[in-house]
Amino acid sequence: MSDYIKDKKIEDINIGIIGFGYIASCVYSLIREQRDYLAKKIKKNINIARIAEKDLKKIDSSSLAGLKDIKISSSASDVLQDESIDIVVELVGGIDPAYDYVHEALSSGKYVVTANKDLLANKGGDLFAAAEKNNVDLLFEASVGGGIPIIGPLKSSLASNNINEIIGIVNGTTNYILTRMEKDNLSFDEALKKAQELGYAEKSNPSSDIEGYDSACKLAILSSIAFNSRVTLKDVYKEGITGVSSDDIRNALDMGYRIKLLAIGIEENSEISVRVHPALIPADHILASIEDTFNAVYVYGNYVGEMMSYGRGAGDRPTASSVVGDIVKIARNFDRNKKGIIYGCSCFENKKFKSIDDTVSKFYILMDVVDKPGVLARIAEVFGKNSVSIESMVQKQRDKKKSAGLIFITHEVVNKNLSKSIKDISELDVVNEVLSVIRVEDLS
Repeated sequence: MSDYIKDKKIEDINIGIIGFGYIASCVYSLIREQRDYLAKKIKKNINIARIAEKDLKKIDSSSLAGLKDIKISSSASDVLQDESIDIVVELVGGIDPAYDYVHEALSSGKYVVTANKDLLANKGGDLFAAAEKNNVDLLFEASVGGGIPIIGPLKSSLASNNINEIIGIVNGTTNYILTRMEKDNLSFDEALKKAQELGYAEKSNPSSDIEGYDSACKLAILSSIAFNSRVTLKDVYKEGITGVSSDDIRNALDMGYRIKLLAIGIEENSEISVRVHPALIPADHILASIEDTFNAVYVYGNYVGEMMSYGRGAGDRPTASSVVGDIVKIARNFDRNKKGIIYGCSCFENKKFKSIDDTVSKFYILMDVVDKPGVLARIAEVFGKNSVSIESMVQKQRDKKKSAGLIFITHEVVNKNLSKSIKDISELDVVNEVLSVIRVEDLS
């Protein structure tokens, strides 16, 4: 025990952790290693008093010093019903039973810290209502961007700004896959396998990452805060990266673009558009330089202008850093007899959502066509009938005989018009296959 703690006899803030996987074990180690340092900073002792883990085999007291001094059990109720616990740290993940744990903790007047993006993106409204009713708070910095500070700044430092746009690369797995496809000339399947071997993607079911679910949850959370209106997972349009080919990567580079999986939230005229999809972005834009497992979130505010948060978006140490950061926010001014809300829910409006069909984008289109005169004219006729204007077109010879590859970049077009064009073009007898349709974001 440090001299500071001995001399000052400062107050203990008791922590109960539910779920003890690799993130929680890192949270434990961080608090233990930095205990004296944090006590000097906030004039409080952060004291882990209880741990609940359904699978007790995960808790190895021989490898984590000090665990034998902590009350450990397999029941979350032991944490939730312990009146001495001030802050519950939920690291179970998923919605069930995490929702019940968090709701019970808030309802009993305990503060909660979580890294659970699925829970916040689906059930956040109910949980914030429970927190407000009991004059406590739910903090969740680690739910988006791992160790990158973005939730706190949106709720505090940028609170005076009207935020009208958020653009981010918020999934390290997909960013790694796209980077390796480009740098190592790998196919999607080859890059995915490499990500799985390194532990960046789940081996059994990587769909949450590669199909855009993970990014959509994070975008729902960020947009709810930025636009002051509840955005849930079901409100977010999402496409994954499984359809991105090596040809798309090379074609994009040839045209001065790189392909990234973007999470985009825009508010315009009190209407919200939220979408996750791969996009061609200019190679000289700062977001195009974000590689491998790194994340970045771009925010546009009416006073601050544009700003970007950047760092490692996943991993036990960055995530644990954000979890403990939230614990510190609560502990710094903690008063057991007079609790209060730190940030609270910022969703005080109820804005409409714009359908993906009505949004406007530029598009990259790659198609395989019969190599003979008149093909381009027939395709152009379909585009024209559907009010799609072409910015540029490149023809590339395909490997197959009598086959050509056509690459189009459209001007901005209403999405439903583009979709109708692609459907009609796919039915032409001179078109073998529409291989790729990917949005283009010029990102001024």
